[in-house]
Amino acid sequence: MKKMKISGKLKKIACIASLLAACSGSDVFAREGVGVGLIVGEPTGVSMKYWLDNSTAIDAALAVSLSDNNNPFQFHADYLVHSKRSITPSELKGRFPWYYGIGGRIKNSHETEVGVRIPVGITYLFADTPIDLFAEIAPVLDVAPTVRLGLNGAAGIRFYLP
Repeated sequence: MKKMKISGKLKKIACIASLLAACSGSDVFAREGVGVGLIVGEPTGVSMKYWLDNSTAIDAALAVSLSDNNNPFQFHADYLVHSKRSITPSELKGRFPWYYGIGGRIKNSHETEVGVRIPVGITYLFADTPIDLFAEIAPVLDVAPTVRLGLNGAAGIRFYLP
């Protein structure tokens, strides 16, 4: 049988279609305990996640903002809702639920900045290992000391402690 080459555009379309198929997969399974790991991007630092039930969680990060030359510390915490359906590739045992949420951020720059975050992302929950991988983007609306719109975006890994 002849192998078919897939073009870059077709791969992108397949990825988008897979994400849209999230509404027809199987149920999300939650982690127990607290997940602790690293978040890399904007911001970069330590990430934690605690599942409240099989579809909601609280996540937080204590990190450094690399977009500011002063590398100010940033703390954010978000309430997340994960899709009850997830992408389930046949060759993988885990799940890919997408999620969205709302939270807050405090950034210690020249002045302390306070803002609202609206994260949207996807996570991979390994079936047999207490680890998850994630990637997210989060528009940020700073409300103090001035009103300003920004964007966070990062990927990370967490290990769940029993």
